[in-house]
Amino acid sequence: MRTGSKVVCVDDRFPVEILNHYNNLPIKDKVYTIRGMGIGIGTDGQPGEVVVYLEGLNNPCSSVKPYPERGFAQHRFRELEPPAEDAQEAQMPWEELVTA
Repeated sequence: MRTGSKVVCVDDRFPVEILNHYNNLPIKDKVYTIRGMGIGIGTDGQPGEVVVYLEGLNNPCSSVKPYPERGFAQHRFRELEPPAEDAQEAQMPWEELVTA
């Protein structure tokens, strides 16, 4: 799972207080494209787990330096399709990958 991957949301159960920090939330079974990844800031203000940023879902930035956008925990998603360049490499003969 990385930038450009197509993913499906497998967990959209968020605590009610999360609405204080987010404008947009993912919906279970909906497919998204990852536009970026990073280390998220938890609701306690501490750096936490790996988060994904999704195309079409933009949220406010954290109030904690370095003020990253609030993302979604990676474990809430399952990869359906790798980025396009990964798919192209998978179809290339092994010899071409070695000499590329």
